[in-house]
Amino acid sequence: MTNQSGPYNIYSYFIGANPSTSFNPNPIFPKIKRTAFLSPFTSVIGDVTIRDRTYVAPFVSIRADEGSPFYIDRDCNLQDGVILHGLKNKQVDVNGKKYSIYIGPRVSCAHGSLIHGPCEIQQEVFVGFKAIVYNAQIGEGSFISTNALVTGGVTLKPHSFVPPGAHIDTQDKANSLSKVPISEVEFAKEVQRVNKEFPSSYSFLFGKTKCSCGLAY
Repeated sequence: MTNQSGPYNIYSYFIGANPSTSFNPNPIFPKIKRTAFLSPFTSVIGDVTIRDRTYVAPFVSIRADEGSPFYIDRDCNLQDGVILHGLKNKQVDVNGKKYSIYIGPRVSCAHGSLIHGPCEIQQEVFVGFKAIVYNAQIGEGSFISTNALVTGGVTLKPHSFVPPGAHIDTQDKANSLSKVPISEVEFAKEVQRVNKEFPSSYSFLFGKTKCSCGLAY
């Protein structure tokens, strides 16, 4: 191991192409910007794009081996235990391109949340602890609270508030949602502010290798 003066761990993240299968025959390696940070114990597989200054915390699984591609825009944070996966041949259309999962800029996915394609999450959305987004389109600035479920092909209008534990599985339910309370807007902003510092701070902490295992990034 190297970098003895700083943190070290024998385990690293795993980045690799998807395996060749009948439904996804072409192995594609992830495309990750160097200003993003991948923590130890994370996995990124297949046709995945991760843009600038996005923070991926420990034990995150981003697995585009079935549904693909995935797109994660700049300044996002995927916190500990977040899972991204998608169904084969199920996609959303964003600006004329097809994605299994599309995540816009400045999105926060809190600890233990599940993002399952097909889905689109627009900019500045907060997905709460252990919340699930599956087969849905989430409008910008929306707030999905702890243990909530958004599914059923629904579209959330911008700045929708999904209460804790709610199941939004019809468009009528989605249309009835209120605006995000000011307190939750401020909470989401603070989460963004804190996590925005992590990519550069962790990169500095681990040194030029940007990996706790000592391997070049």
